[in-house]
Amino acid sequence: MFDKEGFLKLKAQDGNDLKVFAAYLQDSLVSSRDIKYLAKNKILICIFSRFMWEDAEKGLFRDNRRIRSALRFNNVDEVKSKNIDKTETDKFLEFLTIDTDNNEQNISIKLIFSGGSTIMLKTEVIDSTLEDFSDSWTTKYKPKHKI
Repeated sequence: MFDKEGFLKLKAQDGNDLKVFAAYLQDSLVSSRDIKYLAKNKILICIFSRFMWEDAEKGLFRDNRRIRSALRFNNVDEVKSKNIDKTETDKFLEFLTIDTDNNEQNISIKLIFSGGSTIMLKTEVIDSTLEDFSDSWTTKYKPKHKI
């Protein structure tokens, strides 16, 4: 789950694994400029500013922290987005969850963001990774949720 440097390093091969990704990515921020679909390579990659819930819950840091994390999907056949303006590169999307739907021909994966924004991808198999890759930094803002 974490490598020897303490970075999160996960692999997903089914919908349950993606639910774990969603838990770690909850309240992460991503700019549209940090979302890339490499059609020739069939790869979708998103670079998030991930809130480190695992540290806040364990009380490991006095301050709230964020870290850069890469979410990568391999073998992606198609990507569509809804309510995401790729020209608004200074606007950030706040990640909520991941939803999956399997049918006979393919798997539909939906990345859901606040404000009704979504990224939908189609693939034949779930082959994804989530990895931290930077030093963490403190943030004053701790996401809060109404129950």
